[in-house]
Amino acid sequence: MPQHTPLAFTRTQSTRPTPLAERKAVLENPGFGKYYSDHMVAIDWDAEQGWHGARGKPYAPLTLDPASLVLHYAQAVFEGLKAYRHADGSIWTFRPDVNAKRFSDSAERLGLPELPHDVFIQSLKELVQLDGDWVPSAIESSLYLRPFMIANENSLSVRGADQVAYYVIGSPAGPYFSSGVTPVPIWVSTQRTRAARGGTGYAKCAGNYAGSLAPLKEARKNGCPQVLFLDSEHGQYLEELGGMNIFIVQQDGNLVTPALSDSILPGVTRASVIELARAEGRTVQERPISLTEVRDGLASRQITELFACGTAALIFPISALKSEAFSYGHDSAAAGPVTLALRKQLLDIQYGKTTDTRNWMLRLA
Repeated sequence: MPQHTPLAFTRTQSTRPTPLAERKAVLENPGFGKYYSDHMVAIDWDAEQGWHGARGKPYAPLTLDPASLVLHYAQAVFEGLKAYRHADGSIWTFRPDVNAKRFSDSAERLGLPELPHDVFIQSLKELVQLDGDWVPSAIESSLYLRPFMIANENSLSVRGADQVAYYVIGSPAGPYFSSGVTPVPIWVSTQRTRAARGGTGYAKCAGNYAGSLAPLKEARKNGCPQVLFLDSEHGQYLEELGGMNIFIVQQDGNLVTPALSDSILPGVTRASVIELARAEGRTVQERPISLTEVRDGLASRQITELFACGTAALIFPISALKSEAFSYGHDSAAAGPVTLALRKQLLDIQYGKTTDTRNWMLRLA
């Protein structure tokens, strides 16, 4: 990262915060992405001044000119993290340094300026210190943090922007599984791919998610809440879900996951699962996984579990892989012991129930 002068944040408190009773009602049943905290963080960038104007301010709509570059050429990148309330009332987040690096990598790929890592982390602290009351205390609940960067220069020229805005907003999130961890079937998109070699698949950019939405609609029409994409070259190898990485668990308890490439997002949860699994003596292979291997492995019981992982759901078990032409696995499959054990390890670290020996947690407030 280039050297920079540390930014001083100004704070403007909302004069119309959400009434206490209303906020409490929201935190009792927040869902995901439905409600937003009272404040936001904003930082500006332009080619002459660099990063400047760092501020925490009341949550409010953005004003964009119809010619803003982001509306036409999709120069937009984002991240997703969570703020967790521990038993003593303190508020923490999980591996934000990894998110900060990925945010920089995504920005570079989209021709956007790279936000210094320390400014990224400070922006999270600013929002949480303004909106700490929005962090739930219920089991597996959190304040979901969404940092994002957009090109807001007015121009129809096809080029990188000379004017950019960075923001962080917060949204309270309830548990992904409200009534127990239940495996779900996943739809395999056999006709449409998410990313290709040399493209933007490794970047967390808006366009990647836009391209996944039509296949996701197809998945949901077929009773599957998520879609799995295959490689663009052969159409036979697992890559990732629309927003999550995938693992298979073998009969001996060892794990296999698709090797990272420029068409697969390097998930923070993925990296953490690999490290935890290896620490307890499991072998984790990062290599191509074909549909044929999954089919044969499930049939022979050489593969005993499938699971996906990402920030929103953390880890969720997969019961079956389905498409128009096949169905591998069983809808009635129960969550496997390896999946559940890894999920519990991560949750215990995130919520401060076990010692954080890897210094993965950072206190925000």
